[in-house]
Amino acid sequence: MKMSLLKKTNIPQILFLILVLGSCGKEIKSTENTAVAVEDTLPKMKPAGPEKRLSVNYINSLQGRISHFYNKNWPNNSMNGSFLVARNGQIIFERYNGYANKNEGTKITAETPVQIASVSKVLTATAVLKLVNAGKLDLDQKVNTILKTFPYEDCTVRMLLSHRSGMRNYAYFTDHDKSVWDRHNQLTNQDILNILATKNVGLESRTGTRFGYCNTNYAMLALIIEKITGLKYKQAMSEMIFKPLGMTHTYIFDDDKDRKTIVPSYKGNGAEIGFDYLDNVYGDKNVFSTVRDLLKFDRARNAPGFLKPALLKEVYTGQSNERKGTKNYGLGIRMINWETGQNFYFHNGWWHGNTSSYIPLMKEHVTIIALSNKMTRNTYAVRKLAPIFGDYPFNFKDEE
Repeated sequence: MKMSLLKKTNIPQILFLILVLGSCGKEIKSTENTAVAVEDTLPKMKPAGPEKRLSVNYINSLQGRISHFYNKNWPNNSMNGSFLVARNGQIIFERYNGYANKNEGTKITAETPVQIASVSKVLTATAVLKLVNAGKLDLDQKVNTILKTFPYEDCTVRMLLSHRSGMRNYAYFTDHDKSVWDRHNQLTNQDILNILATKNVGLESRTGTRFGYCNTNYAMLALIIEKITGLKYKQAMSEMIFKPLGMTHTYIFDDDKDRKTIVPSYKGNGAEIGFDYLDNVYGDKNVFSTVRDLLKFDRARNAPGFLKPALLKEVYTGQSNERKGTKNYGLGIRMINWETGQNFYFHNGWWHGNTSSYIPLMKEHVTIIALSNKMTRNTYAVRKLAPIFGDYPFNFKDEE
């Protein structure tokens, strides 16, 4: 019986089938390994390690002074936002106050992500710098070698990071001329690149000749991140920064999906501010986060091994001081450089009614962050806390 069955069976066909199935298994396994390998080549932030613990006495000695500042700066709990001061990654003082959404009656808490506006530039720059650090990008690489239709021949990645491209702000050149852009349509980063490539919008100044703070630079950097990583900016930021650092309340706003769920912003009089045609552009803005998540980000940025020493030095070297003065800009960070040799690093933000301030006092390992979704300049006053921790020779009387 067995012999007759074998005779009827086509043994070469069976062997061929076994061979094909075996090779398919190997191919699937190989593909899976390749996918893992590609993912593993993406440079990622690493959480900060343990830092020196602060004593209870030290924390108590500072809380009164910070509380006094808080009450003076935002009298009667008038801050609509979140505020945090930490040292060595340990929170010394934090406050959450006001409405996340007035219509719904929801209050701002430690877990409420708000639009951090131009502080987003620090995060975008960090992703770019990690790609440079990993050898996937060069600081002095010309932008048109990455974004093929980018029209300004002499512009480099460094110039985008330090606002020396000479480009005009996309909010201005898309605002009035319908032949450039129809404001009934949502503008995207790719649209901006297309406009630069096809419409003669011109430059504000000759490329590389002077500093000119411009959101267009960071919209282009977001496209560069996408081109180099092969991921959408939203996913690249999540994989490189947010997930590795446990920033669970941080995300990139998607105007097509998140309009109904985000924390809205308000004018100073409490009126809600609506959306406009610029709200889909990212890189320069559109990170939503919390002060605690940004503290995790700050400590990782200031941890050993964040970047190679030579690259890290360039980040905090002023690139944009044509005229002698104290104000300067590095690679994704603002700075004040005093003649004493003392340096103060920070970045502020404003978009619609959202205002933000991020201050890393690097020598003192101190982090100061304030975020608000109600229009106020008081957010920027948190720099007044810097002299508590070090010799920062501000003349605050000039600002009163």
